[in-house]
Amino acid sequence: MKPPVFSYHRPRSLDDALALLAEHGFDAKVIAGGQSLVPMMNMRLAQPAHLVDLNSLSQLAGISRGGDRLSVGALTRHHELATSSLVRDACPLLADAARTIGHYAIRQRGTIGGSIANADPAAQLPLIARTLNARIEVVAAGARREIAAADFLLAAMTTALEPHEIIAAVHFPCARTGERHGFELFSRRIGDFAIVASAVSVVVEAGRIRRLCIGLGGIGDTPVTLEGIAGDFEGAWVDDHTISRIGERAAEAAEPAEQRGVSDAYRRDLINTLTTRALMRACGLAE
Repeated sequence: MKPPVFSYHRPRSLDDALALLAEHGFDAKVIAGGQSLVPMMNMRLAQPAHLVDLNSLSQLAGISRGGDRLSVGALTRHHELATSSLVRDACPLLADAARTIGHYAIRQRGTIGGSIANADPAAQLPLIARTLNARIEVVAAGARREIAAADFLLAAMTTALEPHEIIAAVHFPCARTGERHGFELFSRRIGDFAIVASAVSVVVEAGRIRRLCIGLGGIGDTPVTLEGIAGDFEGAWVDDHTISRIGERAAEAAEPAEQRGVSDAYRRDLINTLTTRALMRACGLAE
C-alpha cells in the first residue's frame, strides 16, 4: 500500500513549523519517527494534504533533569529512553516501559512525542504518562501551555492537542525516596501492542506501603489509574499476601472494554496476574 498524494515540508525552525500548522490547520500532520503515522497513511486511515517533518528541530530532542522533574523532548527516541542512565536513575518506570516498545528498529525511530500524540490506548508511553501524572508541554505560535496527562488523553487516538500545536516535551516527576516501580505487559507476540499492561508505583517506608498507584493500559479507550484501591492498602505490610490481595482488587476494580476474541474474565485474570507481578518485582519479592 502507498499513501495518498501529499506535500512535504521540512522546516528549519520551530517558528516555521508552527507557521505551517497555523496555515494548513486540519490538512497538516506532524511527522517525526513515522512509526504510527506512516502505516495509517498507507491504509488511508490518515490522509493529510501536508506533512510537516520535525526532524531538523534539534531543540525538541534531549533529556534533562531539573529539581524533581525529568524533562524529555518530544523528538527523543524510544531507544534513548530505554538506555539513558539519567532516565534509569530519575524515572525507572519510564525506562522499563520503553524497553518493551515494538522491536529494535521501531525503538530507533519512534519518538515519545509521536507516541503521546497518537494516544493508542494499548501503547506503553501514554500509560506511563498517565500513571505518573506527567505533564505534556505543547507550543503554538506565540503560546505555550502544559496539560496533565489525564486531561491530554481524551479517548482512543484523541488528545487535547489543537491542529496548530506541537508537543515540545513531556515532563515526568522524578522518583521519590523509597519509591519503587514495576511494569508488566502481555501481548500475543513480542513487539505487539499489549492486551493488558500494568504499571505500578509504590512508596515503601519501614516495610509498609505509604503510597500506591496502579495504571492499566489496553483495557479501554485511554489508560486508567485505580485511585480507589490505593487508600485501602496504605499502611499495610509489604508481603506476598498484601500484594496478592492488591492484584485481586485491581482485577475487581477495573472495567475492561469488550474486545473481540478476548473475554472479560480473561482480561481480569491478566490484570490480576500482571499487577501482582509488577508489585512483586517493585518490592523485591519476585523470584
